[in-house]
Amino acid sequence: MPSYNPPLRDMQFVMHEMLNVSDALKQIPRHADTDTDTINAVLEEGGKFAAEVLFPLNISGDQEGCTLNPQTREVTTPKGFKEAYAQYVEGGWAALSCDPEYGGQGLPFVINQCMYEMMNSANQAWTMYPGLSHGAYECLQAHGTDEQKKQLLPKLVSGEWLGTMCLTEPHCGTDLGLLRTKAEPQADGTYKINGTKIFISSGDNDFTENIIHLVLARLPDAPKGSKGISLFAVSKYKLKADGSLGEHNGIYCGGLEHKMGIHGNATCQMILDNAVGTLVGQPHKGLQAMFVMMNAARLGVGNQSLGLTEVAYQNALAYAKDRLQMRSLSGTKAKDKEADPIIVHPDVRKMLLTAKAYAEGGRALACYCALLLDQHLYHPDEKVRQDSDELLALLTPIIKAFLTDNGFQATVMCQQVFGGHGYIKEWGMEQFVRDARINMIYEGTNTVQSLDLLGRKILGNNGATLKKFGKLVGALIEEEGVNEKMSEFISPLGVLAEQMTKFTMEIGFKGMQNPDEVGAAAVDYLRVAGHLVFGYFFARMASVALKKIAAGDTDPFYQAKLQTARFYFAKLFPETATLMRTARAGSKSLMDTHLALA
Repeated sequence: MPSYNPPLRDMQFVMHEMLNVSDALKQIPRHADTDTDTINAVLEEGGKFAAEVLFPLNISGDQEGCTLNPQTREVTTPKGFKEAYAQYVEGGWAALSCDPEYGGQGLPFVINQCMYEMMNSANQAWTMYPGLSHGAYECLQAHGTDEQKKQLLPKLVSGEWLGTMCLTEPHCGTDLGLLRTKAEPQADGTYKINGTKIFISSGDNDFTENIIHLVLARLPDAPKGSKGISLFAVSKYKLKADGSLGEHNGIYCGGLEHKMGIHGNATCQMILDNAVGTLVGQPHKGLQAMFVMMNAARLGVGNQSLGLTEVAYQNALAYAKDRLQMRSLSGTKAKDKEADPIIVHPDVRKMLLTAKAYAEGGRALACYCALLLDQHLYHPDEKVRQDSDELLALLTPIIKAFLTDNGFQATVMCQQVFGGHGYIKEWGMEQFVRDARINMIYEGTNTVQSLDLLGRKILGNNGATLKKFGKLVGALIEEEGVNEKMSEFISPLGVLAEQMTKFTMEIGFKGMQNPDEVGAAAVDYLRVAGHLVFGYFFARMASVALKKIAAGDTDPFYQAKLQTARFYFAKLFPETATLMRTARAGSKSLMDTHLALA
């Protein structure tokens, strides 16, 4: 059976020693009192909830799955899921980073990020239920009417109700301009909505008495394409004037998807049959409003794979230390045993260190982005808010795609460490692999994220935001460039930073002549950018570790941090050379393939 220990020490290192989160939060009046002790105390309790309440339900939830009663059209979640949610709400976790105006605790988003990493490690399928509610809360807070905020937000914040987003249709995935769901205005200011949605995570469940669905649909006068989409709030039960629940609304689960993974989450086919909804935001501007939720979800999906990478690594490491198989090539290591533990073998170590590096690099990036979000939302300086927003927009597709690609690779490697036992259900590793696979697909496939990064976020503004991140890299190189002990980290980072400018200009120039060149290069480009970002953070982490060691700190944690950084730059970072070469190979070998694909 697998196990899970919250990585509190590494979270504390990232937040307090690398990012200096408490100092940054002191510049934000609403978070100025959130000190190191508060952060540590909250995460320690959150770790207990994840490890002791959610993790024991992960395998059983996967085996049992969700069930739909065709007569009542109600969904039942796996045994223990509903009770775990009640504990979650009772503990105040639903309200952690929400606005006190609506009953929230008002804590920084960076704390919520770490809390969700631990919950995703413990049970991704369960964590998706409250996770989507956070996105619905953020969307309604930004674009809802005063009446919607007053009526819906306190219930979502408290956890009394849950939320979903209903975008995808049977004929329409990423290209939302093709959606057909219709919304007819009514005399009382509401709308009657008809259509079918598929792949709706947490679309129905038995956690709460009501669910608020955010639904994309077209008004009768809507222009074609994505500019004709509106957003509506549709309650599972019709809401009375006093906010109490009335009769069942015309929205229900018509079927559950049979999936490769995340079996404990109800992925629903949702039918809207004259469902009553209210408009969120402006007519035909629904996609802009929904992007608040979609961007939050993309950060959340990256966090899902970060959580799975961590838990898979922990279990593979424990197994590798215990499993005896053959002798070390360099001589017997466990002389008192009939064979050596497999952790002595170089390739096993490579797989373990790959997962460890991807977890630690991903955690640094995810926490940094969460801090950017806190600064964007609440920092008193407008320039800081704007810069934070631009950097977050640049890094969001990297969080989503790079972390999920890495997470799948890491879980597969950790499964490989187990050998044949990794293929057997009782060890839990095959579930981590299956659960991780969806993260590369939903909330915009990783190809879509790559096109967004290269086409919109970089070429779309002539690299201006990329240059802003480049200035952070440049400042670190200037600061540490004279430190001989940092040269093994700074030198390769500096080389890639210099190459990135030329690489970007080259792809952009080719793209102006033939847009397919951007499409052919985008996925490789994103991975190069991801390594640039990871390299920056690993260099920062190495710098902190070296300073601690130089000051006489003998905690082996810092030596381990250095060793992981060295492995990353030696074994993973060089992937960028291959990626740039394949990106430069262009689109010809892909597009001139009529006979090959006939």
